[in-house]
Amino acid sequence: MAQAGPAPDVPAWLAAHVGEGEGQIAPLVLARARALYRRKVAEGAVRNPCYFAMDATRPNTAEDGGPGRRFYVICEAAQTFQAIPAGHGAGRRLDGLADFTNGRECAKNFGNAQDSELTAGGAYVTAEIKDSFKGFYRAAGGGDVPLVRSFVQFEGEGDAANARPRAIGGHAALTLKGLCRRRDPHDPHADDGGYVLQGTLVDYTGGRSNGCTSWSPTDAAALVAAVKDAPTTLYLYPEAADIAAVAHGDAGAYWNAACLRAIGSPVYWPQGALAPLIAQYRRDHPPPPPRPIPLCAAP
Repeated sequence: MAQAGPAPDVPAWLAAHVGEGEGQIAPLVLARARALYRRKVAEGAVRNPCYFAMDATRPNTAEDGGPGRRFYVICEAAQTFQAIPAGHGAGRRLDGLADFTNGRECAKNFGNAQDSELTAGGAYVTAEIKDSFKGFYRAAGGGDVPLVRSFVQFEGEGDAANARPRAIGGHAALTLKGLCRRRDPHDPHADDGGYVLQGTLVDYTGGRSNGCTSWSPTDAAALVAAVKDAPTTLYLYPEAADIAAVAHGDAGAYWNAACLRAIGSPVYWPQGALAPLIAQYRRDHPPPPPRPIPLCAAP
């Protein structure tokens, strides 16, 4: 579903980046992102010279096979515009109850329920940054390297107001798989038994997340630095009303055309409808007792 051109007050340098082509931002997404940023600046909540936007209706892969660029960093004072890749929420399948999973390429399902692992569109402001130690991994040149991942907490409004209890924010698309416990009692990260976690580093840039906004490691480092001690806004499209408008075929409703062909029709899963199903699934499928992480094999 196509959109009209940029608003008349969009400066020429920024208007050149407005559209539905690769690396461009849709007019509606830009208009809402600018309005949110200006409102938060006027409220004194934001002083960062740049603001963010994301269009989660766009595909995860560009036509040339590279990562789809659908997260935007816009700095109007410096007249700079950057479009980078970002992941969307994977969703979940609750056997016998509901299936709200998303494929890697295009997101069909959105929502704000706790533990849904879905992306929720709307207005956000970046908050504090938390660094967490995930474990060690073996570097290509040898030696064990700690993975400390920074997480930018988002504060949301409206349907996204539960971003904090949902632990929704932005972080690098990095994790450790195949964890084991390695004996190293002198390491500051060691547990009470003198063990540290060891795993294999996985970079899932261009993949799916648990509802958060995930960036490449390089982009994440730059974005975390940009919002440290300087909060800014993030407008994430689509919101629930947009999804309903597209599903109903309303005139003027916007969705990326390639993804709309792929998904058929988008669905919004509100917390009130989805939370009882997740709770029922949890009761019907209680998690098994936790198993200890195995010891690492001797080198």
